[in-house]
Amino acid sequence: MPVRIAATFPLKKRPGLSLFCAYLLALVILSAPNVLGQTAAHSPGWVVLPVEEYRTLHAKAYPIERDPEPPPVEATLTRVDYDLRIDGELASGRASLTVDVLKDGWVRVPVPAGLLVREARLDGKLVSLVPGASGKAGGQLSALLSHSGRAVLLLDIAIPVAAATGEESITLPSTASGVTRASVQLPRQGVDVRLTGGLLSEKSETASESKWIAYGRGNEALTFAWRRKTEDHRATQPLRMRGSLTQLLGLGEDSTSINAEVNLEVTQGAARVAKIQIPDKVTINQVLGAMVADWEVKANELSVTFLEPVEQNARFVVTGETHSPREGQIDIPLLRLLNTERETGGVAVEVLGAGEIKDLKSEGLDSADATDLGEMVSNRQSPSLAAFRFRTGDGKLARSLSLNVARYTPQAVLLANVSEARYQVLISSEGKSLVQARYAVRNNQRNFLKITLPPGATLWSASLAGKAVRPGQSPDGSLLLPLDKARAGEEAPEFAVEIVYLSRGTAWNDKGQFKLALPALDLPVSRTGLLVYHPPLFKVTPELGAFRMEPYENPLSSALNAPVTYGGVAGGIVATVTPSTGPAPALSDMDSKDETKLKRSQVATEALLDKFRADSLAGKRAGILPIRVSFPAFGPSLYLVSELTGENRAPSAGLTYQHEKKAGGK
Repeated sequence: MPVRIAATFPLKKRPGLSLFCAYLLALVILSAPNVLGQTAAHSPGWVVLPVEEYRTLHAKAYPIERDPEPPPVEATLTRVDYDLRIDGELASGRASLTVDVLKDGWVRVPVPAGLLVREARLDGKLVSLVPGASGKAGGQLSALLSHSGRAVLLLDIAIPVAAATGEESITLPSTASGVTRASVQLPRQGVDVRLTGGLLSEKSETASESKWIAYGRGNEALTFAWRRKTEDHRATQPLRMRGSLTQLLGLGEDSTSINAEVNLEVTQGAARVAKIQIPDKVTINQVLGAMVADWEVKANELSVTFLEPVEQNARFVVTGETHSPREGQIDIPLLRLLNTERETGGVAVEVLGAGEIKDLKSEGLDSADATDLGEMVSNRQSPSLAAFRFRTGDGKLARSLSLNVARYTPQAVLLANVSEARYQVLISSEGKSLVQARYAVRNNQRNFLKITLPPGATLWSASLAGKAVRPGQSPDGSLLLPLDKARAGEEAPEFAVEIVYLSRGTAWNDKGQFKLALPALDLPVSRTGLLVYHPPLFKVTPELGAFRMEPYENPLSSALNAPVTYGGVAGGIVATVTPSTGPAPALSDMDSKDETKLKRSQVATEALLDKFRADSLAGKRAGILPIRVSFPAFGPSLYLVSELTGENRAPSAGLTYQHEKKAGGK
């Protein structure tokens, strides 16, 4: 609807004014229909708005100033300072409460609970304390303040002194203040103070009083507890202590290591330094212990300084070394504690490497078991170890130990071995042979397995533990396949190495002899299985030699029975290589030994599957990998077995063949 503005004009008494007003009224009445018509048509220059929109626009153009929000709290206790003096059973003094009032009007400021308030003043004027509001700590007093800003409320207070078992204490109540400071004076000297709920920042004594200044946490009660100081004459008493020294020496090829564990027990006085007698030609490398501050060797004497005087027990470890003969008569250097009333312990000697202790000569020592000398000696598992205990008696009793050590030349042992080799050979009538060679290898140190193929053979594929690899080539033309190594101190697990190669020979006639040459390895082979597939139109019989014919059996090695991955890349096909000839034995016919082998095979299979999944999730390997060739088993077969093939020896099997007229005959 349009907005209309009415104006009021003051009327004056003039002639003709009445006639002018009548004329103006008639003009308005006559023009009213035209004005209404123009309004309905919304002539240009007019804007029509609803009342609600007009009010909204007006409120945005002329916003109303809002009242400021009230403070989150009415008043806050900023700081509390106590200044107390202890007199008999009361601690009296003053408490200064610094209060910041944030609200205009009357505000309650609670007084710390538990204080006996005798008087309260604000700006030098007495202030009345009233009980707290109902339902909110009704027993606590509060001061009423009427002006905003900072104010300091002074309280004249008294706190009772509690006494129990020769100890006196006062407790200042917890407050909600940011800073709590307490100064306490005691008209007495020679007292030990203990503080809980805060930090003692200053402690001073005069001829007549003791003074303490502490800061509390505010939300915890601050407690001062004191008792009469008792003089400790322990530091002035003569030092008396007992000690235990256990020494372990390892006789190596070039040097002898020395480890000594020292335990001290102080029975009187306080020990600041411990001294140990060091034999000639012994070098001390380190002294370790929780209480050790420093150590020094001077004139065949080791001095160990403690961080603070030891009044009860101390323990530290000494490590060193010395040069001794490799074998023959060896005098053992013995450490010795000084300034002790009684020394216990012992000495243990072990031979490191291939050797043993032949003869023993000792003085002041008794033979003992290694477990009697503590954990340091009992944990040793040396095959040649001698232990002795110090003989009880005079502390100056002479001690000596000499040994006759015999050394032996270490014998070479196998660091890698092929526990089982399995060959599958497919022979065609043209004289071609496709050979799949699989080896179960245990390795501790070797980096490569050297394989020498028969003359004229061509390598097709190679794999290590189911992954395709690129073998190297030695100067003599042999293949070098990388090997996995076992970790130090662990038994070497078996893993599979596989190669597939093709060799060419003379074509088969109606009958004749065929010599099957196999690769030579630079490792000994414990047992070998050879499965030969020959043409169906020929009858084949093995000749007498290194191999003998037996019924087919699955590999005994778990590494050769485990599933293998074809392709060597993520997403490859997992398959188990199982010859078609020779059924697997039934589980019901297995004895306990076969069941154990089956369980190990299953565990190894699961481990290989987990490793394959992990490799698959890691993505494709970098570089172009060789193609993994699967062996095509076809035709009738023979299974041959041999044992104990020496290293660098190429096994071979002789076959006699004869053509048969009936297809499929042997």
